[in-house]
Amino acid sequence: MGIDALPGRRLGILTPSSNTVLEPVTTAMLGGVPEVTAHFSRFPVTEIALTQGALAQFDDSAILRAAELLAHAKVDVIGWSGTSSGWLGWEADVRLCARIEAATGIRATTSMLALNDIITRLGIRRLGFVTPYRDDVQARILANYAALGVECAGERHLGRQDNFSFSTVSEAEVAAMTRAVAAEKPDAIAIICTNMRGGPVAAAMEAETGLPVFDTCATVLWKGLAMAGVDPARVMGWGSVFAVPG
Repeated sequence: MGIDALPGRRLGILTPSSNTVLEPVTTAMLGGVPEVTAHFSRFPVTEIALTQGALAQFDDSAILRAAELLAHAKVDVIGWSGTSSGWLGWEADVRLCARIEAATGIRATTSMLALNDIITRLGIRRLGFVTPYRDDVQARILANYAALGVECAGERHLGRQDNFSFSTVSEAEVAAMTRAVAAEKPDAIAIICTNMRGGPVAAAMEAETGLPVFDTCATVLWKGLAMAGVDPARVMGWGSVFAVPG
């Protein structure tokens, strides 16, 4: 049976313009779920920093234009595969989802809201963090989690600002960072960046460390599948995140 004959579900994914990782990784994650397809829409993001210009990239108006283009494809769910509310604050994603839903009539979610949902469901209170970000961005992320009652139990970050450069961090380096955080014995580890190769190493690092490893490309897909009425557990080989009841 060809894919055109399947009773399909379409997931719309919002993508930073300089991101080269999340599209192939998301598509690969869906390889065992042939009736679900991912469709991507970009908006300008080239750097991650706390400067006025960098923060302005995440103005809702640009993201909404990208979401409206996804609506033309009649997607079932729209997911922001990005981590900006980690430093902007969770309300930024809550507001964005409400605005997407109002503008398109399509339900929306984000990588970070999905990650926080998983953390809540599993009762995680000590989280390890792996990111490519600058010191000040990392500090903001940790502070926002502390406000949720989630303690930082180990962290590694690379101090980078250029968003494209995140994609050049090798899987081996991501694994080494994850391994170092695991040594500090958190309840779980979050790899926070959708342009870093966390998804491809998550399952192997779980097997090695015995800890759940949540990649933010995976978290938004987990939630998007559940919202579209597809069992996330059908995604296999990409970590325990997909076994979390949706």
